[in-house]
Amino acid sequence: MLVCTMLVFIMALGFACVEAGFTQAKNTVNILFKNSVDLSVGIISYAWFGFNLMYPGEFNGIFGFKEWGIQLPTDYTSLGYAGGAYTYWTDFLFQAMFAATCATIVSGAVAERIKITSYFIFTFFLVGLIYPVLGSWHWGGGWLSQMGFYDFAGSTVVHSVGGWAALAGIIAIGPRIGKYVNGKVVDKPGSSVPLAVIGVFLLWFGWFGFNGGSVLSADAESISLVLVTTTLAAAAGAIGGWVGGYILFKRYDLGMVLNGILAGLVGITAGADKMSPNEAILIGLFCGIIVVFSAVTMDKFKLDDCVGAVSVHLTCGIVGTLAVGVLGELASWSQFVTQLTGVAAYGAVAFSASLAIFYGLKFTVGVRVSEEHESEGLDSHEHGIRGYTITYDN
Repeated sequence: MLVCTMLVFIMALGFACVEAGFTQAKNTVNILFKNSVDLSVGIISYAWFGFNLMYPGEFNGIFGFKEWGIQLPTDYTSLGYAGGAYTYWTDFLFQAMFAATCATIVSGAVAERIKITSYFIFTFFLVGLIYPVLGSWHWGGGWLSQMGFYDFAGSTVVHSVGGWAALAGIIAIGPRIGKYVNGKVVDKPGSSVPLAVIGVFLLWFGWFGFNGGSVLSADAESISLVLVTTTLAAAAGAIGGWVGGYILFKRYDLGMVLNGILAGLVGITAGADKMSPNEAILIGLFCGIIVVFSAVTMDKFKLDDCVGAVSVHLTCGIVGTLAVGVLGELASWSQFVTQLTGVAAYGAVAFSASLAIFYGLKFTVGVRVSEEHESEGLDSHEHGIRGYTITYDN
């Protein structure tokens, strides 16, 4: 479990690389600053009250709170906790990494124009309040868990919640200056394609801990199956992104291949332990294709997502969650209806709560930087240094 926790932690670096690579060079330091600090803000808020909101013990199934801070339960024994599979401290740390991952999804979607202080305020509430309360509905033994909703490692609990929050941020903040002109989408080239590739493969690597650790034991058979389905879905997602990109753009689009990999990973996360290898390939392939069409649709509605986070995490999170009712060991009409109920409930609350916070910030401290700062780059104005500095000797 601790090894898997370390792998999930590496995903923070993966997100930082993907976002820095896909966004403009003039905002690189800003991206890296956010990804360094939001991890810290998220972990602190989750430790302060989020963990005990998500796992409150006996509660009404909708909202419960155990206590402030993290400390060993009064009747704690290392062999009695989680059946002796892992300790209380391991449990907290593993879950904290998941919570921080949810926040990082928002960062890339609203990059290059959000006020950094407003972003951190939002992160504090997303990781400390919204995500844990919603997480308690399923992983904390709440009403969706009792209904039979299934989300193995978080296609909805983590990824869709982050995706809904990202969509709310995009709507509240608006598109970047010059992104949509006279009905056309203006491309804003990223700073480093190699860095984006490195980030995607770091995320794929970290996903072995994300999904593998969600077995919550060292059971070799279960873990190996989960890692096989995870890998096959990612590989099929790459092919889906390749095919989808060629259908729409008539070129071999690397960005869509990279997002296809992530789409496949998000899609398989809900049912990685319930799918056969062939079903994992099917899910990954479909998610890899659909993520391309989702990204194009976002632009049609002038929803400016710098890295395609909503398409990857929200669209494919929903697809993967619903797939549990269509494919795999749990497939049935009743299970599909239960999955759909969970998707709708999470979407309604995550989106509305996130939108309320973003608009609250918008009408108080503001959520967007000035036009001057956005046009000239956030690095020089907000951080005093540039991400890429090339000097020549005279």
